[in-house]
Amino acid sequence: MQQQEIHKFLERYFHANGCEIIDRGPGYMTVQLTIDLDKELMNRPFYWHYLEKTGGIPNPMQLTLITNQQLAPSHIKGEVIHFGSPRLHQIFDSARNLAGYIRLYENHRQAPGKQVPLRPWLGMNIRVSYQCDRKRDVFKSIGLQLINGQMVESFHDRLLGMSLTPKIPDYSFTLSPLIMPGSGVYRVANFIKAEIEQEDHIWADEARKRWQKDLSLLEHFYEEAEEKGESYENEKTALQEQYEPKVNISIINGGLFYLTDSAV
Repeated sequence: MQQQEIHKFLERYFHANGCEIIDRGPGYMTVQLTIDLDKELMNRPFYWHYLEKTGGIPNPMQLTLITNQQLAPSHIKGEVIHFGSPRLHQIFDSARNLAGYIRLYENHRQAPGKQVPLRPWLGMNIRVSYQCDRKRDVFKSIGLQLINGQMVESFHDRLLGMSLTPKIPDYSFTLSPLIMPGSGVYRVANFIKAEIEQEDHIWADEARKRWQKDLSLLEHFYEEAEEKGESYENEKTALQEQYEPKVNISIINGGLFYLTDSAV
Protein backbone atom coordinates (compact mmCIF):
# COMPACT_ATOMS: atom_id res chain seq x y z
CA MET A 1 0.00 0.00 0.00
CA GLN A 2 1.57 3.26 -1.12
CA GLN A 3 1.67 6.34 1.12
CA GLN A 4 -0.63 8.25 -1.24
CA GLU A 5 -3.18 5.43 -1.04
CA ILE A 6 -2.93 5.51 2.77
CA HIS A 7 -3.55 9.28 2.72
CA LYS A 8 -6.66 8.90 0.53
CA PHE A 9 -7.94 6.00 2.61
CA LEU A 10 -7.61 8.05 5.82
CA GLU A 11 -9.43 10.99 4.27
CA ARG A 12 -12.30 8.71 3.22
CA TYR A 13 -12.39 7.02 6.63
CA PHE A 14 -12.65 10.28 8.59
CA HIS A 15 -15.06 11.85 6.12
CA ALA A 16 -17.36 8.80 6.24
CA ASN A 17 -17.41 8.97 10.04
CA GLY A 18 -18.35 12.63 10.25
CA CYS A 19 -14.95 14.05 11.25
CA GLU A 20 -13.80 17.45 10.04
CA ILE A 21 -10.31 17.66 8.57
CA ILE A 22 -9.29 21.04 10.03
CA ASP A 23 -5.85 21.22 8.44
CA ARG A 24 -4.29 19.36 5.59
CA GLY A 25 -1.38 19.60 3.25
CA PRO A 26 1.09 17.47 1.35
CA GLY A 27 1.86 14.45 3.53
CA TYR A 28 -0.25 15.29 6.58
CA MET A 29 -3.73 15.99 7.93
CA THR A 30 -5.16 17.18 11.25
CA VAL A 31 -8.56 15.78 12.12
CA GLN A 32 -11.11 16.90 14.69
CA LEU A 33 -12.45 13.60 16.01
CA THR A 34 -16.10 13.09 16.85
CA ILE A 35 -17.03 11.70 20.26
CA ASP A 36 -17.58 8.26 18.73
CA LEU A 37 -14.20 8.20 16.95
CA ASP A 38 -12.39 9.53 20.02
CA LYS A 39 -13.82 6.56 21.92
CA GLU A 40 -12.94 4.27 19.03
CA LEU A 41 -9.32 5.37 18.53
CA MET A 42 -7.89 7.26 21.49
CA ASN A 43 -8.18 4.67 24.25
CA ARG A 44 -9.59 7.03 26.90
CA PRO A 45 -12.26 4.88 28.62
CA PHE A 46 -11.68 6.49 32.04
CA TYR A 47 -12.12 10.02 30.64
CA TRP A 48 -15.38 9.18 28.90
CA HIS A 49 -16.70 7.18 31.85
CA TYR A 50 -15.97 10.12 34.20
CA LEU A 51 -17.53 12.63 31.80
CA GLU A 52 -20.71 10.62 31.40
CA LYS A 53 -21.02 10.23 35.18
CA THR A 54 -20.48 13.95 35.88
CA GLY A 55 -22.31 15.35 32.85
CA GLY A 56 -19.26 17.33 31.74
CA ILE A 57 -18.75 18.91 28.34
CA PRO A 58 -17.13 16.46 25.92
CA ASN A 59 -13.86 17.52 24.39
CA PRO A 60 -12.90 15.07 21.63
CA MET A 61 -9.25 15.14 20.68
CA GLN A 62 -7.61 16.29 17.47
CA LEU A 63 -5.35 13.88 15.67
CA THR A 64 -2.49 14.83 13.36
CA LEU A 65 -1.33 12.09 11.03
CA ILE A 66 1.78 12.33 8.87
CA THR A 67 1.51 10.15 5.81
CA ASN A 68 4.69 11.35 4.10
CA GLN A 69 7.56 12.72 6.19
CA GLN A 70 9.38 14.04 3.13
CA LEU A 71 6.42 16.16 2.02
CA ALA A 72 5.04 17.27 5.40
CA PRO A 73 6.33 20.64 6.70
CA SER A 74 8.99 20.24 9.39
CA HIS A 75 6.95 22.14 11.99
CA ILE A 76 4.05 19.66 11.78
CA LYS A 77 4.11 17.26 14.71
CA GLY A 78 2.03 14.12 14.64
CA GLU A 79 1.90 10.36 14.30
CA VAL A 80 3.77 8.92 11.35
CA ILE A 81 1.49 6.53 9.48
CA HIS A 82 2.74 3.80 7.21
CA PHE A 83 1.64 0.35 6.25
CA GLY A 84 2.36 -1.83 9.26
CA SER A 85 2.01 0.97 11.82
CA PRO A 86 -0.26 0.03 14.75
CA ARG A 87 -2.43 3.14 14.24
CA LEU A 88 -3.21 2.25 10.62
CA HIS A 89 -4.18 -1.29 11.53
CA GLN A 90 -6.32 0.06 14.36
CA ILE A 91 -8.11 2.22 11.77
CA PHE A 92 -8.50 -0.78 9.44
CA ASP A 93 -10.19 -2.68 12.27
CA SER A 94 -12.32 0.34 13.10
CA ALA A 95 -13.43 0.69 9.47
CA ARG A 96 -14.59 -2.92 9.51
CA ASN A 97 -16.43 -2.44 12.82
CA LEU A 98 -18.10 0.88 12.02
CA ALA A 99 -18.87 0.56 8.37
CA GLY A 100 -19.22 -3.12 7.70
CA TYR A 101 -22.47 -2.47 5.89
CA ILE A 102 -24.47 0.69 5.20
CA ARG A 103 -27.55 1.76 3.21
CA LEU A 104 -27.65 5.30 1.84
CA TYR A 105 -29.83 7.26 -0.59
CA GLU A 106 -28.86 10.05 -2.95
CA ASN A 107 -30.22 13.32 -1.63
CA HIS A 108 -31.15 14.61 -5.08
CA ARG A 109 -32.50 18.04 -5.94
CA GLN A 110 -35.31 17.24 -8.31
CA ALA A 111 -38.32 19.51 -8.66
CA PRO A 112 -40.84 18.98 -5.81
CA GLY A 113 -43.83 16.88 -6.76
CA LYS A 114 -41.96 14.77 -9.28
CA GLN A 115 -41.44 11.19 -8.18
CA VAL A 116 -37.82 10.13 -8.77
CA PRO A 117 -36.76 6.49 -9.05
CA LEU A 118 -33.58 5.48 -7.22
CA ARG A 119 -31.58 2.57 -8.59
CA PRO A 120 -29.82 0.12 -6.24
CA TRP A 121 -26.03 -0.11 -6.37
CA LEU A 122 -23.85 -2.51 -4.44
CA GLY A 123 -20.63 -0.74 -3.40
CA MET A 124 -17.64 -2.72 -2.16
CA ASN A 125 -14.24 -1.54 -0.93
CA ILE A 126 -11.78 -4.36 -1.39
CA ARG A 127 -8.19 -5.05 -0.46
CA VAL A 128 -6.07 -7.25 -2.76
CA SER A 129 -2.92 -8.50 -1.00
CA TYR A 130 -0.03 -9.83 -3.07
CA GLN A 131 2.04 -11.84 -0.62
CA CYS A 132 5.25 -13.87 -0.66
CA ASP A 133 8.32 -13.01 1.42
CA ARG A 134 7.19 -9.45 0.64
CA LYS A 135 3.75 -7.92 0.66
CA ARG A 136 1.88 -5.33 -1.37
CA ASP A 137 -1.72 -4.22 -0.85
CA VAL A 138 -3.91 -2.65 -3.52
CA PHE A 139 -7.27 -1.12 -2.68
CA LYS A 140 -10.18 -1.17 -5.08
CA SER A 141 -13.65 0.30 -4.87
CA ILE A 142 -16.22 -1.36 -7.14
CA GLY A 143 -19.84 -0.41 -7.74
CA LEU A 144 -22.35 -2.81 -9.28
CA GLN A 145 -25.78 -1.66 -10.38
CA LEU A 146 -28.18 -4.36 -9.22
CA ILE A 147 -30.61 -3.91 -12.14
CA ASN A 148 -28.57 -3.89 -15.33
CA GLY A 149 -25.24 -5.25 -14.01
CA GLN A 150 -23.23 -2.12 -14.89
CA MET A 151 -19.92 -2.17 -13.01
CA VAL A 152 -17.73 0.86 -12.30
CA GLU A 153 -14.38 1.28 -10.60
CA SER A 154 -13.37 4.03 -8.12
CA PHE A 155 -16.97 3.89 -6.93
CA HIS A 156 -16.18 5.37 -3.52
CA ASP A 157 -14.60 8.44 -5.12
CA ARG A 158 -17.81 8.96 -7.10
CA LEU A 159 -19.88 8.71 -3.92
CA LEU A 160 -17.74 11.38 -2.24
CA GLY A 161 -19.03 13.88 -4.79
CA MET A 162 -22.69 13.14 -3.96
CA SER A 163 -24.96 14.19 -1.14
CA LEU A 164 -26.10 10.98 0.59
CA THR A 165 -28.60 10.49 3.38
CA PRO A 166 -29.63 7.48 5.50
CA LYS A 167 -33.34 8.27 4.90
CA ILE A 168 -35.04 8.05 1.55
CA PRO A 169 -35.61 11.62 0.29
CA ASP A 170 -39.07 13.02 -0.32
CA TYR A 171 -40.59 12.41 -3.74
CA SER A 172 -38.45 9.31 -4.27
CA PHE A 173 -39.04 5.60 -4.58
CA THR A 174 -36.59 2.72 -4.84
CA LEU A 175 -36.45 0.20 -7.66
CA SER A 176 -36.18 -3.45 -6.67
CA PRO A 177 -32.88 -5.16 -7.54
CA LEU A 178 -32.93 -7.83 -10.25
CA ILE A 179 -29.51 -9.02 -9.06
CA MET A 180 -29.51 -10.05 -5.41
CA PRO A 181 -26.70 -8.50 -3.30
CA GLY A 182 -25.25 -11.94 -2.53
CA SER A 183 -25.02 -12.72 -6.23
CA GLY A 184 -23.56 -9.24 -6.77
CA VAL A 185 -20.73 -10.00 -4.36
CA TYR A 186 -19.80 -13.05 -6.47
CA ARG A 187 -19.90 -10.96 -9.66
CA VAL A 188 -17.53 -8.40 -8.17
CA ALA A 189 -15.25 -11.13 -6.81
CA ASN A 190 -15.10 -12.80 -10.24
CA PHE A 191 -14.34 -9.42 -11.85
CA ILE A 192 -11.42 -8.87 -9.45
CA LYS A 193 -10.13 -12.42 -10.04
CA ALA A 194 -10.27 -11.94 -13.82
CA GLU A 195 -8.30 -8.70 -13.49
CA ILE A 196 -5.66 -10.42 -11.34
CA GLU A 197 -5.31 -13.29 -13.81
CA GLN A 198 -4.53 -10.81 -16.60
CA GLU A 199 -1.80 -9.06 -14.61
CA ASP A 200 1.92 -9.63 -15.05
CA HIS A 201 3.07 -11.69 -12.05
CA ILE A 202 6.81 -11.22 -12.28
CA TRP A 203 6.82 -10.70 -8.50
CA ALA A 204 5.64 -14.31 -8.07
CA ASP A 205 8.29 -15.68 -10.44
CA GLU A 206 10.99 -13.75 -8.57
CA ALA A 207 9.70 -15.10 -5.24
CA ARG A 208 9.83 -18.67 -6.56
CA LYS A 209 13.46 -18.09 -7.64
CA ARG A 210 14.38 -16.87 -4.14
CA TRP A 211 12.47 -19.85 -2.70
CA GLN A 212 14.37 -22.30 -4.91
CA LYS A 213 17.70 -20.67 -3.97
CA ASP A 214 17.07 -21.08 -0.24
CA LEU A 215 15.73 -24.59 -0.83
CA SER A 216 18.97 -25.52 -2.60
CA LEU A 217 20.95 -24.23 0.39
CA LEU A 218 18.77 -26.33 2.69
CA GLU A 219 19.32 -29.44 0.57
CA HIS A 220 23.05 -28.77 0.53
CA PHE A 221 23.09 -28.47 4.33
CA TYR A 222 21.37 -31.84 4.75
CA GLU A 223 22.98 -33.71 1.82
CA GLU A 224 25.30 -35.74 4.03
CA ALA A 225 22.66 -36.60 6.60
CA GLU A 226 21.52 -40.24 6.53
CA GLU A 227 18.05 -39.24 7.72
CA LYS A 228 16.90 -35.67 7.28
CA GLY A 229 14.36 -35.94 10.08
CA GLU A 230 11.73 -33.61 11.43
CA SER A 231 13.86 -30.45 11.53
CA TYR A 232 14.45 -30.70 7.77
CA GLU A 233 10.72 -31.01 7.11
CA ASN A 234 9.99 -28.08 9.43
CA GLU A 235 12.53 -25.85 7.69
CA LYS A 236 11.22 -26.89 4.28
CA THR A 237 7.66 -26.04 5.34
CA ALA A 238 8.84 -22.71 6.76
CA LEU A 239 10.42 -21.82 3.42
CA GLN A 240 7.17 -22.63 1.64
CA GLU A 241 5.18 -20.44 4.03
CA GLN A 242 7.69 -17.62 3.59
CA TYR A 243 8.05 -17.61 -0.19
CA GLU A 244 4.99 -19.25 -1.78
CA PRO A 245 3.18 -16.51 -3.76
CA LYS A 246 -0.40 -15.90 -2.72
CA VAL A 247 -3.08 -13.37 -3.63
CA ASN A 248 -5.72 -12.72 -0.99
CA ILE A 249 -8.90 -10.75 -1.61
CA SER A 250 -10.71 -9.31 1.40
CA ILE A 251 -13.74 -7.03 1.69
CA ILE A 252 -13.09 -3.98 3.89
CA ASN A 253 -16.68 -2.76 3.85
CA GLY A 254 -19.64 -2.36 1.57
CA GLY A 255 -23.18 -1.15 1.30
CA LEU A 256 -26.29 -0.52 -0.77
CA PHE A 257 -26.63 2.88 -2.41
CA TYR A 258 -29.84 4.06 -4.06
CA LEU A 259 -28.91 6.61 -6.73
CA THR A 260 -30.65 8.58 -9.46
CA ASP A 261 -30.26 7.43 -13.05
CA SER A 262 -27.78 10.23 -13.85
CA ALA A 263 -25.60 9.84 -10.74
CA VAL A 264 -23.09 7.37 -12.21
